[in-house]
Amino acid sequence: MMGIANASSPEVFVLLGFSARPSLEPILFIIALGFYVVSILDNGIIILVSCMDVHLHTPMYFFLANLSFLDISFTTSIVPQLLVNLWGPQKTISSVGCMVQFYISHWLGATECVLLAVMSYDRYAAICRPLHYTVIMHPQLCLSLAFASWLGGLTTSIVGSTLTMLLPLCGNNRIDHFFCEMPLIMQLACVDTSLNEVEMYVASFIFVVLPLGLILVSYGHIAWAVMKIRSAKGRRKAFNTCSSHVAVVTLFYGSIIFMYLQPAKSNSHEKGKFIALFYTVVTPMLNPLIYTLRNKDVKKALKHIASENCCGFAGSLGHIRDVSNL
Repeated sequence: MMGIANASSPEVFVLLGFSARPSLEPILFIIALGFYVVSILDNGIIILVSCMDVHLHTPMYFFLANLSFLDISFTTSIVPQLLVNLWGPQKTISSVGCMVQFYISHWLGATECVLLAVMSYDRYAAICRPLHYTVIMHPQLCLSLAFASWLGGLTTSIVGSTLTMLLPLCGNNRIDHFFCEMPLIMQLACVDTSLNEVEMYVASFIFVVLPLGLILVSYGHIAWAVMKIRSAKGRRKAFNTCSSHVAVVTLFYGSIIFMYLQPAKSNSHEKGKFIALFYTVVTPMLNPLIYTLRNKDVKKALKHIASENCCGFAGSLGHIRDVSNL
């Protein structure tokens, strides 16, 4: 099987992307580049603040830092190649680059599903079991849950992507998308892909449907607990605790539903490309903004770190002037 795959797999793949609309490509290049830079900066700040500020050494910000690192990695696995293809006439990617891209994107996509479910459990423990929260979400459990999220995503990626990589393509190398994705590679295969499809459906159930079910169950319990809170202030505080995570989950799963549950028509596929562009470029930039816009703790930590650095810089300048005066 490996010999057949190696003999019939092309050395390069052609990513058709948005080549049918050449006038749109320069605009998409500017948009994608801008969002990519902002995404790297925003998520980098979240990671930095979560590590540097002692007050943010809590389970919620530990998982948020994991999500930010995941977003940086996911968007970096796709956007640089997208920018190259949007900028120049060549729309190609090497077979190795394509393989790396769908291994990583598959890994990180599955990891994010599990990580969002873990974060919903954290919010459940914070609101429904506040007196036992620190006992339930102890550091060892947080590390174990994060590790399980990353390992689970990696495992399904290795299995699914390897099965896809072994498929003989018989020279087919034109992918009607802007990045290498496992279902699209399967469509190029010139053999029966039933085994791959079964694996993909099983993996989708385990890593997409089950985490979504756990999220819905967690928020069902949270909603019931919030309804029991008598004070308006208490309900508002509980809502603010969960609203950011709900918004991120809605963005993530909303994009998945629109991308993969569309009728198989050419115009639907074109719409799917723009939804995928939103998911890969815009969503990673929005996630840190959603968590920081209404989050007083993050804003306070940012001000604290900024003031410390400013004071430290001013002190260094003063010391330099004193030395020069001597």
